[in-house]
Amino acid sequence: MAPPLQPLRRLRETSGPSRRSLLAGVAALGALGVAGCSRVPTASTTDGGDLLDRLRAAGVVRLGIAGEIPFGYIDRNGELTGEAPELAKAIFKRLGVDRVQPVPTEFGSLIPGLNSQQFDVVAAGMYVTPERCEQVIFADPDYQMPDAFVVRKGNPKGLHDYKDAFEKGAKIATGTGYAQIEHAIEAGYRRNDLLIVPDQVAGLNAVEAGRVDLFTATAVTSRLVVRSSSTTDVTEPFTPIVGGKPQLAGGAFAFRPTETKLRDAFNTELHKLKKTGEVFRILRPFGFSEAEMTELTAKELCGG
Repeated sequence: MAPPLQPLRRLRETSGPSRRSLLAGVAALGALGVAGCSRVPTASTTDGGDLLDRLRAAGVVRLGIAGEIPFGYIDRNGELTGEAPELAKAIFKRLGVDRVQPVPTEFGSLIPGLNSQQFDVVAAGMYVTPERCEQVIFADPDYQMPDAFVVRKGNPKGLHDYKDAFEKGAKIATGTGYAQIEHAIEAGYRRNDLLIVPDQVAGLNAVEAGRVDLFTATAVTSRLVVRSSSTTDVTEPFTPIVGGKPQLAGGAFAFRPTETKLRDAFNTELHKLKKTGEVFRILRPFGFSEAEMTELTAKELCGG
């Protein structure tokens, strides 16, 4: 079981290594791990890919993370945690791979990093979208999630969804590579209208400083980030419009398109853990509710 979440500011302000130095250190370890496995071929040579066999032989899988609470991050003790890494530990152990190794990167670099073989799997709670499905293959989602806004205390502009925000001329911020960019654009915003920030703490700061009226993210991210603030609130969760229709998003693990055998084996174990309630037990300490567990499939979210 992962340790309970700490407030975000406390994670940033604790003594010891900074988040930047922790990420740099882990990235260096990841590079050493790659070098240490240089005798293992890095390209699949069989139909469906042979990555699972190679991971079992190496005993370790490299996880691409984006340093985002609660999805995948390094905690104040320098340990890898988050909903996706903890679930990955459980599933890969069942697949015969005992260790996971974090490879931190920016969220927007996760898919390029995966496809350039900087790591083996994206373990960052990434939303399954048709655009991303053209670049990677996804396991079925392990959670479903509405959006929510971080707003100033009392929600003075009465902002409740993207249409509402657009009609009221609200200034909006969201994170680099977030699906919420497209959600806002669908409501009428232009991409240049949006303030794109590196993470949820920067988004919170933008709201607190009055540079924007709201920061938009997943409901769980928004709930967690306001815990560290006395001047902001989180709105009620809402379902965004995708392709003209309301659609809950689903977050999942991503794999290279050639590695269907690994994705399918991962899916098999994921569904076993869903049936026993183990997925909820793993995700609950990170702020997920039972209502956010899901039977959505990657196929339906990819539009297939």
